[in-house]
Amino acid sequence: MKRDYYEVLEVSRTVTKDDLKKQYRRLARQYHPDVNPDPAAVERFKEISEAYEVLSDDDKRAAYDRFGHAGVGNGGQGGFEQGFGGFADIFEEFFGTFSGAGAGRGRRRRGPRKGADLRYDLTIAFEEAIFGVEREIEYRRPETCTVCGGNGAEPGTKPIACTTCGGSGEVRRVQQSILGQFVNVATCSTCGGTGELIPNVCHECNGRKLVERTVTKKVKIPPGVDSETQIRLTGEGGAGLDGGPAGNLFVVLNVAPHEYFQRRGDDITLVLQVNVAQAALGDEIAVPTVDGETTLQVPAGTQPGKEFRLRGLGVPKLDRSGRGANVGRGDQLVLLQVAVPKHLTPEQRELFQQLSRTLGKEVVPQKDKGLFGQLKDALGDLFG
Repeated sequence: MKRDYYEVLEVSRTVTKDDLKKQYRRLARQYHPDVNPDPAAVERFKEISEAYEVLSDDDKRAAYDRFGHAGVGNGGQGGFEQGFGGFADIFEEFFGTFSGAGAGRGRRRRGPRKGADLRYDLTIAFEEAIFGVEREIEYRRPETCTVCGGNGAEPGTKPIACTTCGGSGEVRRVQQSILGQFVNVATCSTCGGTGELIPNVCHECNGRKLVERTVTKKVKIPPGVDSETQIRLTGEGGAGLDGGPAGNLFVVLNVAPHEYFQRRGDDITLVLQVNVAQAALGDEIAVPTVDGETTLQVPAGTQPGKEFRLRGLGVPKLDRSGRGANVGRGDQLVLLQVAVPKHLTPEQRELFQQLSRTLGKEVVPQKDKGLFGQLKDALGDLFG
Protein backbone atom coordinates (compact mmCIF):
# COMPACT_ATOMS: atom_id res chain seq x y z
CA MET A 1 0.00 0.00 0.00
CA LYS A 2 1.31 3.47 -0.88
CA ARG A 3 1.82 5.76 2.07
CA ASP A 4 -0.05 9.04 2.27
CA TYR A 5 1.98 11.68 0.42
CA TYR A 6 1.61 14.19 3.25
CA GLU A 7 2.88 11.55 5.67
CA VAL A 8 5.82 10.82 3.37
CA LEU A 9 6.87 14.48 3.39
CA GLU A 10 6.02 14.85 7.10
CA VAL A 11 3.73 17.85 6.54
CA SER A 12 0.10 18.70 7.31
CA ARG A 13 -2.60 18.73 4.62
CA THR A 14 -2.77 22.53 4.84
CA VAL A 15 0.93 23.06 4.17
CA THR A 16 1.74 26.03 1.94
CA LYS A 17 3.62 25.63 -1.30
CA ASP A 18 6.70 27.40 0.06
CA ASP A 19 6.81 25.28 3.22
CA LEU A 20 6.26 22.14 1.13
CA LYS A 21 9.27 23.04 -1.02
CA LYS A 22 11.45 23.71 2.02
CA GLN A 23 10.48 20.40 3.61
CA TYR A 24 11.13 18.51 0.37
CA ARG A 25 14.58 20.01 0.03
CA ARG A 26 15.38 19.18 3.64
CA LEU A 27 14.39 15.54 3.15
CA ALA A 28 16.06 15.33 -0.26
CA ARG A 29 19.37 16.53 1.17
CA GLN A 30 19.05 13.87 3.86
CA TYR A 31 18.18 10.91 1.64
CA HIS A 32 19.75 11.68 -1.76
CA PRO A 33 21.87 8.65 -2.78
CA ASP A 34 24.80 10.92 -3.62
CA VAL A 35 25.09 11.95 0.01
CA ASN A 36 23.50 9.05 1.90
CA PRO A 37 25.24 5.66 1.49
CA ASP A 38 22.43 3.72 3.19
CA PRO A 39 20.84 1.39 0.55
CA ALA A 40 17.40 2.14 2.01
CA ALA A 41 17.91 5.82 1.16
CA VAL A 42 17.36 5.08 -2.55
CA GLU A 43 13.76 3.93 -2.05
CA ARG A 44 13.10 6.65 0.49
CA PHE A 45 14.31 9.31 -1.94
CA LYS A 46 12.11 7.89 -4.71
CA GLU A 47 9.12 7.98 -2.36
CA ILE A 48 9.87 11.59 -1.36
CA SER A 49 10.30 12.66 -5.00
CA GLU A 50 7.03 11.01 -6.04
CA ALA A 51 5.11 12.68 -3.22
CA TYR A 52 6.56 16.09 -4.01
CA GLU A 53 5.87 15.77 -7.74
CA VAL A 54 2.16 15.35 -6.98
CA LEU A 55 1.74 17.82 -4.11
CA SER A 56 3.76 20.61 -5.75
CA ASP A 57 1.43 20.60 -8.76
CA ASP A 58 -1.83 22.42 -8.03
CA ASP A 59 -3.96 20.22 -10.29
CA LYS A 60 -2.45 16.96 -9.09
CA ARG A 61 -2.66 18.02 -5.45
CA ALA A 62 -6.34 18.94 -5.81
CA ALA A 63 -7.06 15.55 -7.42
CA TYR A 64 -5.07 13.74 -4.72
CA ASP A 65 -6.83 15.61 -1.90
CA ARG A 66 -10.18 14.69 -3.41
CA PHE A 67 -9.63 11.09 -4.48
CA GLY A 68 -6.32 9.97 -2.92
CA HIS A 69 -3.86 7.89 -4.96
CA ALA A 70 -6.64 6.92 -7.37
CA GLY A 71 -7.03 10.57 -8.37
CA VAL A 72 -3.46 10.80 -9.69
CA GLY A 73 -3.18 7.37 -11.31
CA ASN A 74 0.09 5.82 -10.21
CA GLY A 75 1.25 9.09 -8.71
CA GLY A 76 4.70 10.40 -9.57
CA GLN A 77 7.22 8.17 -11.24
CA GLY A 78 9.91 8.83 -8.67
CA GLY A 79 13.57 8.88 -9.66
CA PHE A 80 16.49 11.07 -8.80
CA GLU A 81 15.66 13.91 -11.15
CA GLN A 82 11.98 14.36 -10.21
CA GLY A 83 11.41 18.00 -9.34
CA PHE A 84 14.83 18.52 -7.79
CA GLY A 85 17.45 18.00 -10.45
CA GLY A 86 19.64 15.57 -8.54
CA PHE A 87 22.80 16.43 -6.65
CA ALA A 88 23.22 19.73 -8.48
CA ASP A 89 20.19 21.24 -6.77
CA ILE A 90 21.22 19.91 -3.37
CA PHE A 91 24.65 21.49 -3.89
CA GLU A 92 22.87 24.71 -4.83
CA GLU A 93 21.02 24.71 -1.50
CA PHE A 94 24.37 24.97 0.31
CA PHE A 95 26.42 27.18 -2.07
CA GLY A 96 23.91 28.96 -4.28
CA THR A 97 23.56 28.58 -8.06
CA PHE A 98 26.93 27.76 -9.59
CA SER A 99 28.69 27.60 -12.90
CA GLY A 100 32.14 26.49 -14.06
CA ALA A 101 33.19 22.95 -13.11
CA GLY A 102 30.06 20.85 -12.72
CA ALA A 103 27.85 23.75 -13.86
CA GLY A 104 24.18 23.52 -12.96
CA ARG A 105 21.13 25.57 -13.80
CA GLY A 106 20.97 29.31 -13.15
CA ARG A 107 18.27 30.91 -11.07
CA ARG A 108 15.15 32.05 -12.83
CA ARG A 109 15.37 35.74 -13.58
CA ARG A 110 12.69 38.29 -12.77
CA GLY A 111 9.54 37.76 -14.80
CA PRO A 112 5.81 37.16 -14.55
CA ARG A 113 4.83 35.49 -11.29
CA LYS A 114 1.68 33.54 -10.63
CA GLY A 115 -0.65 34.84 -7.95
CA ALA A 116 -1.21 33.14 -4.61
CA ASP A 117 -3.57 30.19 -4.27
CA LEU A 118 -6.23 30.83 -1.65
CA ARG A 119 -8.34 28.57 0.56
CA TYR A 120 -11.93 29.10 1.66
CA ASP A 121 -13.58 26.75 4.19
CA LEU A 122 -17.29 26.26 3.57
CA THR A 123 -19.74 24.31 5.74
CA ILE A 124 -22.76 22.82 3.99
CA ALA A 125 -25.75 20.80 5.20
CA PHE A 126 -25.89 17.01 4.90
CA GLU A 127 -28.63 17.18 2.25
CA GLU A 128 -26.69 19.79 0.26
CA ALA A 129 -23.74 17.39 0.10
CA ILE A 130 -26.03 14.64 -1.17
CA PHE A 131 -27.87 16.54 -3.90
CA GLY A 132 -25.51 19.43 -4.65
CA VAL A 133 -26.12 23.13 -4.21
CA GLU A 134 -24.98 26.52 -5.45
CA ARG A 135 -23.66 28.79 -2.70
CA GLU A 136 -22.42 32.35 -2.73
CA ILE A 137 -19.21 33.06 -0.84
CA GLU A 138 -17.42 36.25 0.09
CA TYR A 139 -13.67 36.40 0.61
CA ARG A 140 -10.71 38.74 0.34
CA ARG A 141 -7.96 38.40 -2.25
CA PRO A 142 -5.01 40.43 -3.61
CA GLU A 143 -5.89 42.29 -6.80
CA THR A 144 -3.81 44.45 -9.13
CA CYS A 145 -3.65 48.03 -7.90
CA THR A 146 -5.75 50.18 -10.22
CA VAL A 147 -3.92 53.39 -9.29
CA CYS A 148 -0.45 52.33 -10.47
CA GLY A 149 -1.58 49.61 -12.87
CA GLY A 150 0.45 47.03 -11.01
CA ASN A 151 3.95 48.55 -11.32
CA GLY A 152 4.09 49.85 -7.76
CA ALA A 153 5.08 53.40 -8.74
CA GLU A 154 3.18 56.63 -8.16
CA PRO A 155 1.26 57.67 -11.31
CA GLY A 156 3.53 59.74 -13.58
CA THR A 157 6.65 57.86 -12.44
CA LYS A 158 8.19 54.50 -13.26
CA PRO A 159 10.34 51.87 -11.55
CA ILE A 160 14.04 51.98 -12.44
CA ALA A 161 16.60 49.21 -12.89
CA CYS A 162 18.39 48.26 -9.69
CA THR A 163 21.78 49.98 -9.51
CA THR A 164 23.36 47.06 -7.64
CA CYS A 165 22.49 44.14 -9.94
CA GLY A 166 21.78 46.11 -13.12
CA GLY A 167 18.25 44.79 -13.29
CA SER A 168 19.11 41.08 -13.21
CA GLY A 169 18.00 40.51 -9.62
CA GLU A 170 21.22 38.53 -8.98
CA VAL A 171 24.67 39.26 -7.67
CA ARG A 172 27.53 36.97 -8.74
CA ARG A 173 30.72 36.25 -6.86
CA VAL A 174 33.58 34.02 -8.09
CA GLN A 175 34.87 31.44 -5.62
CA GLN A 176 37.79 29.03 -5.77
CA SER A 177 37.46 25.55 -4.28
CA ILE A 178 39.16 22.18 -4.51
CA LEU A 179 36.64 21.29 -7.21
CA GLY A 180 37.54 24.25 -9.37
CA GLN A 181 36.11 27.69 -9.92
CA PHE A 182 32.52 28.40 -8.98
CA VAL A 183 30.39 31.45 -9.56
CA ASN A 184 28.13 31.93 -6.56
CA VAL A 185 24.86 33.52 -7.59
CA ALA A 186 22.85 35.17 -4.81
CA THR A 187 19.66 37.19 -4.77
CA CYS A 188 20.34 40.90 -4.85
CA SER A 189 19.81 42.28 -1.35
CA THR A 190 19.07 45.79 -2.64
CA CYS A 191 16.04 44.94 -4.77
CA GLY A 192 15.17 41.58 -3.23
CA GLY A 193 15.59 39.83 -6.58
CA THR A 194 13.05 41.92 -8.48
CA GLY A 195 15.71 43.76 -10.50
CA GLU A 196 14.01 47.11 -10.01
CA LEU A 197 13.73 49.99 -7.56
CA ILE A 198 10.73 52.26 -7.06
CA PRO A 199 11.84 55.78 -6.09
CA ASN A 200 8.27 57.04 -5.71
CA VAL A 201 5.98 54.29 -4.42
CA CYS A 202 2.27 54.27 -5.20
CA HIS A 203 0.24 55.87 -2.43
CA GLU A 204 -2.51 53.24 -2.81
CA CYS A 205 -0.52 49.98 -2.62
CA ASN A 206 2.68 51.38 -1.05
CA GLY A 207 4.74 49.81 -3.83
CA ARG A 208 3.37 46.30 -3.32
CA LYS A 209 1.56 46.38 -6.70
CA LEU A 210 -1.42 44.59 -5.15
CA VAL A 211 -4.26 45.66 -2.88
CA GLU A 212 -6.62 43.37 -0.96
CA ARG A 213 -10.28 43.57 -1.87
CA THR A 214 -13.46 41.71 -0.97
CA VAL A 215 -15.09 39.73 -3.78
CA THR A 216 -18.23 37.61 -4.05
CA LYS A 217 -18.38 34.42 -6.10
CA LYS A 218 -20.90 31.65 -6.70
CA VAL A 219 -19.71 28.10 -6.09
CA LYS A 220 -21.48 25.15 -7.71
CA ILE A 221 -21.16 22.11 -5.44
CA PRO A 222 -21.80 18.80 -7.25
CA PRO A 223 -23.85 15.96 -5.73
CA GLY A 224 -21.99 13.40 -3.64
CA VAL A 225 -19.28 15.56 -2.07
CA ASP A 226 -17.98 14.90 1.43
CA SER A 227 -15.94 16.69 4.07
CA GLU A 228 -12.46 17.69 2.84
CA THR A 229 -13.61 17.70 -0.78
CA GLN A 230 -11.90 20.58 -2.58
CA ILE A 231 -13.50 22.57 -5.38
CA ARG A 232 -11.07 24.60 -7.44
CA LEU A 233 -12.10 27.94 -8.94
CA THR A 234 -9.42 28.53 -11.54
CA GLY A 235 -8.05 32.07 -11.64
CA GLU A 236 -10.08 33.25 -8.66
CA GLY A 237 -7.11 33.43 -6.26
CA GLY A 238 -4.63 36.26 -5.83
CA ALA A 239 -3.64 38.37 -8.83
CA GLY A 240 -0.30 37.64 -10.49
CA LEU A 241 2.63 40.03 -10.60
CA ASP A 242 4.30 41.52 -13.65
CA GLY A 243 1.77 39.96 -16.02
CA GLY A 244 1.67 36.57 -14.34
CA PRO A 245 -1.58 34.54 -14.16
CA ALA A 246 -3.87 34.71 -11.15
CA GLY A 247 -3.79 31.92 -8.59
CA ASN A 248 -6.68 29.58 -7.84
CA LEU A 249 -9.25 29.53 -5.09
CA PHE A 250 -9.76 26.19 -3.35
CA VAL A 251 -13.09 25.83 -1.56
CA VAL A 252 -12.67 23.14 1.10
CA LEU A 253 -15.97 21.62 2.21
CA ASN A 254 -17.11 20.56 5.65
CA VAL A 255 -20.39 18.63 5.78
CA ALA A 256 -22.42 19.31 8.92
CA PRO A 257 -23.66 16.18 10.73
CA HIS A 258 -27.31 15.14 10.32
CA GLU A 259 -29.65 14.48 13.23
CA TYR A 260 -30.44 10.94 12.07
CA PHE A 261 -28.43 9.98 8.99
CA GLN A 262 -24.78 9.06 8.84
CA ARG A 263 -22.59 8.46 5.83
CA ARG A 264 -20.51 5.36 5.12
CA GLY A 265 -18.77 5.88 1.78
CA ASP A 266 -21.57 6.13 -0.80
CA ASP A 267 -24.10 4.58 1.60
CA ILE A 268 -26.31 6.30 4.17
CA THR A 269 -26.98 4.57 7.48
CA LEU A 270 -30.01 5.01 9.72
CA VAL A 271 -30.83 3.38 13.05
CA LEU A 272 -34.53 2.72 13.71
CA GLN A 273 -36.25 1.34 16.79
CA VAL A 274 -39.17 -1.07 16.66
CA ASN A 275 -41.00 -2.56 19.62
CA VAL A 276 -40.89 -6.22 20.60
CA ALA A 277 -44.28 -6.90 19.07
CA GLN A 278 -43.23 -5.50 15.68
CA ALA A 279 -40.02 -7.53 15.74
CA ALA A 280 -41.81 -10.75 16.76
CA LEU A 281 -44.93 -10.45 14.59
CA GLY A 282 -43.56 -8.43 11.67
CA ASP A 283 -44.84 -5.07 10.47
CA GLU A 284 -44.74 -2.54 7.66
CA ILE A 285 -42.98 0.58 8.94
CA ALA A 286 -42.28 4.07 7.58
CA VAL A 287 -38.60 4.82 6.98
CA PRO A 288 -37.23 8.34 6.41
CA THR A 289 -34.72 8.75 3.57
CA VAL A 290 -33.04 11.77 2.01
CA ASP A 291 -35.54 11.42 -0.86
CA GLY A 292 -38.55 11.36 1.45
CA GLU A 293 -40.43 8.70 3.35
CA THR A 294 -40.64 5.11 2.12
CA THR A 295 -41.95 1.83 3.58
CA LEU A 296 -40.06 -1.22 4.81
CA GLN A 297 -41.51 -4.67 5.42
CA VAL A 298 -40.13 -6.06 8.69
CA PRO A 299 -40.50 -9.85 8.65
CA ALA A 300 -41.75 -11.75 11.70
CA GLY A 301 -38.99 -12.87 14.02
CA THR A 302 -36.59 -10.05 13.15
CA GLN A 303 -33.65 -10.04 15.52
CA PRO A 304 -32.03 -6.95 17.08
CA GLY A 305 -29.25 -5.56 14.87
CA LYS A 306 -30.78 -6.80 11.62
CA GLU A 307 -29.70 -4.60 8.70
CA PHE A 308 -31.91 -3.86 5.69
CA ARG A 309 -30.65 -2.36 2.43
CA LEU A 310 -32.72 0.14 0.45
CA ARG A 311 -31.17 0.14 -3.01
CA GLY A 312 -30.36 3.42 -4.74
CA LEU A 313 -31.31 5.70 -1.84
CA GLY A 314 -27.77 6.55 -0.78
CA VAL A 315 -25.23 9.13 -1.91
CA PRO A 316 -24.81 9.97 -5.62
CA LYS A 317 -21.39 8.77 -6.74
CA LEU A 318 -19.05 11.56 -7.77
CA ASP A 319 -18.57 11.89 -11.50
CA ARG A 320 -14.78 11.96 -11.87
CA SER A 321 -14.92 12.34 -15.65
CA GLY A 322 -16.13 15.94 -15.41
CA ARG A 323 -18.77 15.29 -18.09
CA GLY A 324 -21.76 15.30 -15.77
CA ALA A 325 -22.44 11.61 -16.34
CA ASN A 326 -24.91 9.70 -14.17
CA VAL A 327 -22.72 7.22 -12.28
CA GLY A 328 -25.39 5.91 -9.91
CA ARG A 329 -26.00 6.09 -6.17
CA GLY A 330 -25.20 4.10 -3.08
CA ASP A 331 -27.80 2.51 -0.81
CA GLN A 332 -29.46 3.33 2.49
CA LEU A 333 -28.76 0.84 5.26
CA VAL A 334 -31.42 0.58 7.96
CA LEU A 335 -30.29 -0.98 11.24
CA LEU A 336 -33.14 -2.13 13.45
CA GLN A 337 -33.00 -1.98 17.21
CA VAL A 338 -35.65 -3.63 19.34
CA ALA A 339 -36.85 -1.36 22.14
CA VAL A 340 -37.64 -3.11 25.42
CA PRO A 341 -40.29 -1.11 27.34
CA LYS A 342 -39.16 0.22 30.71
CA HIS A 343 -42.64 1.07 32.02
CA LEU A 344 -45.69 -1.16 31.47
CA THR A 345 -49.36 -0.53 32.06
CA PRO A 346 -51.18 -3.15 34.13
CA GLU A 347 -52.76 -4.54 30.96
CA GLN A 348 -49.37 -4.75 29.18
CA ARG A 349 -47.80 -6.46 32.20
CA GLU A 350 -50.58 -9.07 32.26
CA LEU A 351 -50.10 -9.77 28.56
CA PHE A 352 -46.32 -10.16 28.97
CA GLN A 353 -46.87 -12.50 31.91
CA GLN A 354 -49.15 -14.66 29.78
CA LEU A 355 -46.51 -14.68 27.05
CA SER A 356 -43.81 -15.53 29.57
CA ARG A 357 -45.72 -18.61 30.74
CA THR A 358 -45.90 -19.92 27.18
CA LEU A 359 -42.22 -19.23 26.42
CA GLY A 360 -40.82 -20.77 29.58
CA LYS A 361 -37.82 -19.62 31.58
CA GLU A 362 -35.03 -21.76 30.19
CA VAL A 363 -31.84 -19.86 29.44
CA VAL A 364 -29.81 -21.27 26.53
CA PRO A 365 -26.08 -20.45 26.50
CA GLN A 366 -24.77 -19.41 23.09
CA LYS A 367 -21.63 -21.03 21.71
CA ASP A 368 -18.71 -18.69 21.07
CA LYS A 369 -18.25 -18.92 17.32
CA GLY A 370 -15.00 -17.00 17.24
CA LEU A 371 -13.94 -14.44 14.69
CA PHE A 372 -14.37 -16.62 11.58
CA GLY A 373 -17.77 -17.88 12.71
CA GLN A 374 -18.99 -14.36 13.30
CA LEU A 375 -17.60 -13.28 9.94
CA LYS A 376 -19.41 -16.16 8.23
CA ASP A 377 -22.69 -15.18 9.89
CA ALA A 378 -22.19 -11.55 8.89
CA LEU A 379 -21.50 -12.47 5.27
CA GLY A 380 -24.48 -14.78 5.29
CA ASP A 381 -26.74 -11.91 6.38
CA LEU A 382 -25.17 -9.62 3.80
CA PHE A 383 -25.69 -11.90 0.83
CA GLY A 384 -29.05 -13.34 1.91
